[in-house]
Order: sequence, then structure tokens, then C-alpha cells
Amino acid sequence: MKRNEIILVGLLALLNFTHILDFMIMMPLGNILMPKWDLTTSQFAVIVSGYSLAAFVSSFGAIFFADKFDRKKLLLFAYFGFLGGTFLSVFATGHVTMLLVRVITGIFGGLIGAQVLSIIGDVIPYERRGQAMGLLMGGFALASVVGVPFGLYLANTYDWYFPFIVVSLVGSLLYPFLLKYIPNVNEHLKNPVDLKQRTRNFMNIFSNETQVTALAFTLLMIMGHFIIIPLINPYMVYNVGVRQEYTPLIYLCGGLSALISAQVAGKVADRFGKRQVFVASALSSTIFIFFITNMPTMPLFVVLITFALWFSTATGRTVPGQAMTTQAVTSESRGGFMSLNSCVQSLGSGVATLISGWITYSDERYAIHNYNILGYISIVLVLMCVGMAYRLDKLIIKHFAV
Repeated sequence: MKRNEIILVGLLALLNFTHILDFMIMMPLGNILMPKWDLTTSQFAVIVSGYSLAAFVSSFGAIFFADKFDRKKLLLFAYFGFLGGTFLSVFATGHVTMLLVRVITGIFGGLIGAQVLSIIGDVIPYERRGQAMGLLMGGFALASVVGVPFGLYLANTYDWYFPFIVVSLVGSLLYPFLLKYIPNVNEHLKNPVDLKQRTRNFMNIFSNETQVTALAFTLLMIMGHFIIIPLINPYMVYNVGVRQEYTPLIYLCGGLSALISAQVAGKVADRFGKRQVFVASALSSTIFIFFITNMPTMPLFVVLITFALWFSTATGRTVPGQAMTTQAVTSESRGGFMSLNSCVQSLGSGVATLISGWITYSDERYAIHNYNILGYISIVLVLMCVGMAYRLDKLIIKHFAV
């Protein structure tokens, strides 16, 4: 890539890092916030889902209005609001105020992802776009491997709100560089698509069996994953007996495993078939889902090994699963479809989080009960996703001859 393109994508990757970290760090804070604010599992789940559901609403609306604006201006507007919401999280004093600021943050955060991808697509030529996407995804890897463990270390060592201070500080330092180095991206404004045509294109997705199947596949895949994630940390601390200061190690081991398995899964899926790798990884992941959600008191090294294997198999199903989803649509329709797919991901994670809070409850020691039921539901959703993978693969082969 050219120097100016490397600078642009590098800045967007750093933006992606702060954006993803803000979302990811909330869930592992359950074992701190639940006793601090005397939260039930349902109340904590509502706080976590508030961001995802608000992001769903704003990203869904963006499908119809985002193309009316310069992409740089919309991204900077959304990022400014996102940083403001993140900083306000520091002043939350209970589940009501925290829910309010998470909803505010989610509304702006829901606009960021699509704009980042759109800017990459508009500015970076096709022959260099793969390299750009790889660099951009580094923001996610950095958040998983470095951001979450470091954020948990700050929360455990100082106080729960320190990760939000760091995210808002890093984002504030990044903002002037985004303002300077991101070019105006407004070529699409020269030939605007009116709302009527945009609505028609959107509705056409629901008349296409392949695309509807792909969206349902995404929904099941996300729900099967997120239904057990929000309460993992409190379950490990209050049920399994992992000491709170060791919880960052869980995410460090898991993040490193996911980073490695993502590269391996991508290459293996290209060689042996995406559906085959998805099915093998998904079926393997159910073993670790069962063990994690039924885990008795265990030594730390067993917990770390289990999570490393679970993160690996979960990533092993996500990488080929996302690849199958992108194959379900032509290049001409991919923009609108992927925006809707992003909405479905936010909806799935939000709904799954709410369900996890409704089904479980905590006792006076904050131990989590019925967590094993979440594991069984997760396994059923993953198995349903496996069945749908065969259907989606047949539809892709039939209509796209891949």
C-alpha cells in the first residue's frame, strides 16, 4: 500500500481498537459491578445488551440515511459521540445511569463500523483492499489480546471505571489525527440513490432465499456465542473459584488462541471448504461450551487451557461462517446486505445477553445459578447453525456456482 493509505488504515485500525474495546470490556466487569451495585444477573445483562440493541437501531437507520453524508464527517460525528458516551460511563453510579450512558454510546457506536468499512472500500483500490482489511482487523486482534486483559488489570488494580478513562483518553488523542489524515469521502454524493430506491433494494434482500438464510445463519451463530459470554467472568470468580486478579489471563490466553486459530482456520477453509471447517469447528466447540458452563472448582491452568481451546474452536467456526455469509450475495448488493448483516449481529448479541440475564440468577454470594442451562441453549443454537450451514452451502453452490 502507499504511504498515505497505510496512515489512513492504521488510524482506522486504532479507531477500531477503541471502538471494539469499549464494547468488549463491559462484559468481563460483571464480577466487579454486580457486588458493587448489588445487581442481579438480569440487571447486568440489560446494561450489557443496552449497547448492542442501541447499536442495532442506529446501524439499521444508517442503511437508509448514511449515504446522504460525507463519510468522513459522519464517522467523526459518530466517534465524537461515542467517546462522549464512553467518558460518561465513568460517572455512572448504578444500573440505571450505566444503562443510559451505554445506550448513548451504542447509538453512536452503531454508526462507526459501517463507515469505517465504507471508507476503506471507497478510498483503497480493489487490488490493495485485502491488505487494508487485514491491517484493519488488527484493531480487533489488539483489543482481544491486549486491550481486554489490560483493561481488566486496571479495573482489578484501581477501579472498574479505569478502562473507560483509558479508551476515552486514547480516542481523544487519536481524534486530531483522524481529522487531519482522513480525506473527505463524498464521491457517492454525485450520484445519490433516493430513499425510495434504497428502500426497494433493502426489501429485495428479504425476497432472496440465499440472503435470508445467510442472515438467519448469522443470527444463530451470534446468539449461540453471546448467550454464555456476558456472565463468564462472574461465573469463573464466584462459582469456579478463579481469583479476580487472574481473570485477565483468561482473556489473554483466549485472545492469543483466537488470533492464531483465525489465521489457521482461514487457510484451512480456503483449502478444504468453508462449510466443512465450520461444521468441524462448531461441533468441537460444543464440547468446551458444555465443560465451561458446568465447570466445578478447577485449578487455574485447567481453566486457561479450556478457554484457549474454546476460543480457538469458536473462532474456527466464525471465520468460515463469515466467509460463507459474504458469498451469499453479489458484489452489486453486498454493501446493503453487509450493513443489514451487521445489524443482525448487534441484534443477536443484545437479545442473547438479555436471555442470559432472564434465565440465570445470583445468590447472596453472587454465585451464578442456571448457567448450565445457558450452555445447553448455546449448544442447541450451534447445532441448528450447523444444519443451516448445509442449507446455505447448497444455496450458494446453486446460485453462485462456487
